[in-house]
This record gives sequence, structure tokens and C-alpha cells, in this order.
Amino acid sequence: MRHIPNILSCLRVGMVIAFIILFIKQQSITDSNWAYIVCLVLYITAFVTDVLDGYLARRFNWVSDFGKLVDPFADKFMFISAVACILSTGRLPWFIWIFFAILLAKELLLIVGGLIVLRKRKVSVYADMWGKTATGLFFAAVTLTLVDFAFNDFIPIWLLSVLYIAASVISIFSFFHYAYMAGFIGKKYKNVNAYEQDKSEQ
Repeated sequence: MRHIPNILSCLRVGMVIAFIILFIKQQSITDSNWAYIVCLVLYITAFVTDVLDGYLARRFNWVSDFGKLVDPFADKFMFISAVACILSTGRLPWFIWIFFAILLAKELLLIVGGLIVLRKRKVSVYADMWGKTATGLFFAAVTLTLVDFAFNDFIPIWLLSVLYIAASVISIFSFFHYAYMAGFIGKKYKNVNAYEQDKSEQ
């Protein structure tokens, strides 16, 4: 039972691969948007498994070294792949590419930083309110974009752009907050509990 979160994370990686294949296939289909609809279902299902495996790992303490690596990898793989596929269509404003490039660099730094913290301090730094807010906004942005693609452009581009920009700004802020929590900047906490205790005393 304790391996269920890891199984869900691996399934999420498989769903992302299927998402990419179907998204690319849709570009050669002109008479229907069925592949976009399947991509939409896959993305929502993958997001649900992300929430579920995190809940199970925390609720029942089903935590493993493998899970500490595969879960964040699956999350970032899902996000980067979905946004890259969407941007490749050219249907969103060009400046979203700039935010994507910044976020891609941020995600790479997070992977490196997370591995350093895990190896050197044996500590896992989990997403805080800002990270969860950014994740929620990105989920809304990607989901609405896929709905828009699947059902022929009925959501205003400006609304999608606002969602991507808001999610990007909050995500960048959460990166610096993550660095603070992990001890790369500002105070250096021995563990996350020390951070939480210090925060509660403020």
C-alpha cells in the first residue's frame, strides 16, 4: 500500500507522454479536435493523481527516497510539457514565451536546489501557499487553454494571458521563498519544522 503514491507518480509520467503524442498528432488532424479533448482529460487526470499521491504520502507517511525524486520530476514534466505543447501552436501571444523561458530556468534551479537540500541536509522542502497558488493558476490556465483548443476558440486570449502571467509572477516569487525556506538565502533552518516554528512565532 505504501507504494501507491509512487505508482501514481509513475502513471502521471506515462500520461504526460501520452499527452505529448496526442497533442502532436492533433496538429495533423483537420476535421476534428478529438485528440485535444483526450489531452484535456489526460491533463486533468494527471493533476488529480498529483493531488492524490501528495495527500496519501502525507496522510499515511508513505514517503520514500524514490518518491522524493519521482514526484517533483513528474510534476515538472507535466507542467513543462503541457505549456511547451500549447506554446508550440503559436495561438498564444509571443511574450508568454518569455515567461516560459524564465520559468523553465526556475524549474531547473529548483531541481538542482532540491537535490542539494535532500542530499546535504536530508530535508525535503514542500510547496507552501505561494507554490500551491501558482500551481492552481497554471492548472486553470492550461485547462482553459485546452478547452479553448478543443472547442474552437471561445475563451478570450487576454484571459488566458492574464492567467499565465499571474501564475508566472507568483511562481517566481515562490522560488525565492523556497530558497529562503531551504536556507540558500536569508536564515538557514536546520529543517522545515524549525522554519514553521519560527513562522508561528512572528
